Amino acid sequence: MKGTLEKIEPADLKFNVFEQVGNDWMLITSGTQDKFNMMTASWGGMGVLWNKNVCFIFVRPTRYTFEFIEQNPLFTVSFFSENHREILELCGTKSGREIDKMKDIGLTPRFTQNGSILFNESLLSIECRKVYYNDLEPAHFITKDIDKHYPKNDYHRMYIGEIINCYRHL
Repeated sequence: MKGTLEKIEPADLKFNVFEQVGNDWMLITSGTQDKFNMMTASWGGMGVLWNKNVCFIFVRPTRYTFEFIEQNPLFTVSFFSENHREILELCGTKSGREIDKMKDIGLTPRFTQNGSILFNESLLSIECRKVYYNDLEPAHFITKDIDKHYPKNDYHRMYIGEIINCYRHL
């Protein structure tokens, strides 16, 4: 049945994070049931920090989703099949300030017990509670070619979220 969730442990995730995040992309979502936004990202990762399973994401302060992540303790990252590539492209290039993404993309939101936003159409969703953030500082770039990613000096904020739930969508 479309939209059925199976809760799994982070240790049971079976995918190549480099492929999934870097090539297939992820959808970062934050907000409330009344108002939320999502954006596509290809920078981030997962691992262990402070004895916690964590996910880390990078969001520019100019992105509309940044406001939602700042105001809410939770965010999700969702992964989709190649069939949803156009949706991910739209969510990565159009701002929720300018369009109603939910109207335009055709995804079906659902909400966790904690109030996080998932989408029935995703293959996998990871629910995270923010535990840390830090702004990238150009003075700390060891290799100066990183500057080419910031022609407008709009440096990302890194968020680290403790993974509190993982859901496989069946």
